[in-house]
Amino acid sequence: MIYILTGAIRSGKTTALLDWSKSRSDVDGLLCPDDVNGKRYFLKLKSKATFKLEAEAEAENEVIVAIGNFKFLQSAFNEANDYLILEASKAERHYLIIDEIGTLELKNEGLHVSTEALISQFRSNDDTYLILVVRDYLLDAVLKHFGITECSILTTEDFKNLI
Repeated sequence: MIYILTGAIRSGKTTALLDWSKSRSDVDGLLCPDDVNGKRYFLKLKSKATFKLEAEAEAENEVIVAIGNFKFLQSAFNEANDYLILEASKAERHYLIIDEIGTLELKNEGLHVSTEALISQFRSNDDTYLILVVRDYLLDAVLKHFGITECSILTTEDFKNLI
């Protein structure tokens, strides 16, 4: 089954997922919070390991993916896609989170590879849940792009009641 957590920019979607997953052992995936300097990074939920997503100005030798004013490391997306696909194959996980699906994924970049693969895997499975984070203004485009016709759309308020 697929859940989509949606809301406006900076409306607490990632924070809601962090709070909800803290005391659970059946959740994994990647969240994309900001660090103390306001830079985005990936957080592996199960292990709490982190890796850099946003490029530093001095990262000239890295392949960079730019969207708006943000510059992201292609190596981070490669690692994230590999991690998500690997975690989806593990039986002990009940929920898998991808934070977040946006403009890059609509251009077949970013987390597109893992998102596309995992939507197919979770679409007809009633025992495991894929949770996608999508900004409200991109929801219709994401549903269309990935061919999602059956899912539950949740807000941060709805999410607090998810079992």
